[in-house]
This record gives sequence, C-alpha cells and structure tokens, in this order.
Amino acid sequence: MSGTTTSGPGAIRVAPGREHEMLELNADRTDDERLTLVVTNTGDRPVQIGSHLHLPDANSALELDRAAAHGFRLDVPSGTSRRFEPGASAEVAAVALRGRRRVPGIQRGKTSADLADGPQGGAPVPPVTPADEGAGRG
Repeated sequence: MSGTTTSGPGAIRVAPGREHEMLELNADRTDDERLTLVVTNTGDRPVQIGSHLHLPDANSALELDRAAAHGFRLDVPSGTSRRFEPGASAEVAAVALRGRRRVPGIQRGKTSADLADGPQGGAPVPPVTPADEGAGRG
C-alpha cells in the first residue's frame, strides 16, 4: 500500500503479513450510500474539506450540489482531507453519514441538525435500529 502511513491521521494498520493486500474503504456501502460530485473552488485561496465534514457545510467558495450532498461526507480515510486549488474543479466520491446521523452544522442555518428527519423536501431516513447499533452504526 504505497502512500499510506502507519501512524497519525489517516493511518492504515493491517495484520502482519497482509501489508500488500488491497484495502477498500467503505466497502460495505450500497449504491444509495455513494455519490459522485463535481466541486469547484470559485475563491482565490485553496480550500480543504476534512474527512468527516458534512459536505453542505463546506466553505461557501466551493461550488457543489449541496442539496444532493445532504447527509454525505468525502470518501477518504479518516483524519485526511481533500484540497481544492483556486479555480480548479474536481470530481469527488462521497459516502452517506452513518451512526445517529446527527450533524450540528458548523454554519448556522445552512444544514439540519438532525439528518434523521431527511433533507428538506426529501423522504425521512429510517431510524437507527438495534441491529444498526450492534454493527457500530448507531
């Protein structure tokens, strides 16, 4: 696994003897839990999005389909980020947030505090079940 670290943010640790096996992040995600978006930095400074930021809360200089991105984060290793240079566009992969789906929102009025209610005008997200909690998704 070239380009990976063994300590610190984004570290990937594997069992001895398995270092050369392919590792797929979020392999258990369904097609409904995946999204591809185009992000354009319309600002004059580089902007980074962290691994667990709710995408609609991203810097307002980033142009993206925020309605489609509701309830999603970047599909990158935990603790890492993606940098967008001024004027550049990039296609990014995103995955649905899991767990209790409660997102406080870093920009007041921009996003819902509770994704369990679904996006505005959208269907509610099913509640977390005991099976979800047992699988670490609650």
